[in-house]
Amino acid sequence: MVSPARLQALEAWRNENHISLSQVNGQRRFGGPPDGWAGPAPVDGCEVFISQLPEDVFEDLLIPLFSSVGRLWEFRLMMNFSGWNRGFAYAAYGSPGEAAEAVRRLHGHRLGAAKQLCVCHSTQKKQLCVAELPVTVEQPYVLQALRALSGGVESVSLKSGKDIKGVSALVVYESHHAAAMAKKVIREGFKKRCSLTVSVKWHYSSTKVRRPLTHGEGPPRSQPPRSQPPRLQPPRLQPPHLQPPHPLSTIETFNKAPGAPGPLAPRPAPFCPSPLPEKPCLLALLQRTCGTRLDFNLESTASGPWHVCVSYSVQLPHLPTPLKGWLTVRRGVAHEDTWREVNQLVAGRALAALWPGTEGMPIQAW
Repeated sequence: MVSPARLQALEAWRNENHISLSQVNGQRRFGGPPDGWAGPAPVDGCEVFISQLPEDVFEDLLIPLFSSVGRLWEFRLMMNFSGWNRGFAYAAYGSPGEAAEAVRRLHGHRLGAAKQLCVCHSTQKKQLCVAELPVTVEQPYVLQALRALSGGVESVSLKSGKDIKGVSALVVYESHHAAAMAKKVIREGFKKRCSLTVSVKWHYSSTKVRRPLTHGEGPPRSQPPRSQPPRLQPPRLQPPHLQPPHPLSTIETFNKAPGAPGPLAPRPAPFCPSPLPEKPCLLALLQRTCGTRLDFNLESTASGPWHVCVSYSVQLPHLPTPLKGWLTVRRGVAHEDTWREVNQLVAGRALAALWPGTEGMPIQAW
C-alpha cells in the first residue's frame, strides 16, 4: 500500500498549484500541452527518459525538479494498479536545448537518500514490426487493417525471408505516442477482426548515430569503400493459384435498414472447373454511386473451420440510418479472399438498398 502521507502530500500540492493529472493506459499525464502554453508542440529531441525512480516518488517531487531546467510541455509517470509508480517516466520540453540541459544537470541526481536518477534522451521510437502474417497477405490489406485499428499510420512495407516466419510488416507512425498506443491494440485487434494471431514489437533501426566530437578530437579516418553484395529483392507476395472446391458461396440473412429489401434467398454456386474469373468490383461501383469513399465497419462475430460470420454497418449518404446486418461466408483459400468476398457482399447489399429491385439481378448486370 502507498503511504497515506505521500498521497496527502501529492493531493495538497495539486490543489495548491491547480495541477490537473489524468491517468490513461497505465500512465499518469500532466500537460500535453499545459494550460497557457503558447508555443508550438515539441519536435524530435525534446523528450528525456527518466529511470531508477523510487516507487513512492510522485509528481509533487518530480515536476518541480524537472521544471527547474525549463518549462515542461508534458510529463508522464508510468503507474501500476497498486498505486506505486513503475520506476520510470518521460518529460517533454519545448526545445531540444532544454532537454539536453535536463540530461546534463539531472542525470545522477539524488532524491533525498534514494538512489541516483538516470536521465537520458528518449529514443522516440515510431516504428513497429507486426510479424507472423500469412505469406499470401498483400500490402493494401495490411495498411487498411492497421488504419482501422490505430491512428497515425504513415506507411506499411512487407518483408519476407528465410529467417522470417510468414511475412512481417514494418509500420511507421507519425509519432511515438501513436505507435505506443497502437502497440497495445494491434495484436488483439487482428485476432478479433481478422482471426489472425500476430506478434507486435518495436522495430529498432540499425543506423548508428555518431557521438559529437570532443575538443581536440579530429574527424574519424576515412575507410576505404567496401564492396557490397548484391541486394536480393524479396519475392512478390501473390495468392497461390489453387482451385477451391467451389466458389465462395454465401448464406444471405437480412438487412436492418428501414425500407431495405427483406431476406435474400441463398445464391447457388455455379460450376466452375477452371480458376475463378475476376468479379466486377461492386465496392468501386458503390463508391461511384455515392460520390465518396465509404467506411465499412466489419466485425467477425463467429468463425469455424469452413465459415466466418461477419456483422457489418455502413452509413450511406441517401439513408437516414446506417445499413446494418450480418452474413456468413465460406472461407476462401487465402484469408484475404474471404474478406474480399465480404466487401463485395456488403457493397451489393448497399446497392440493393439504394436501388430497390436490383437485388435479384446477376452481377454482370450491375
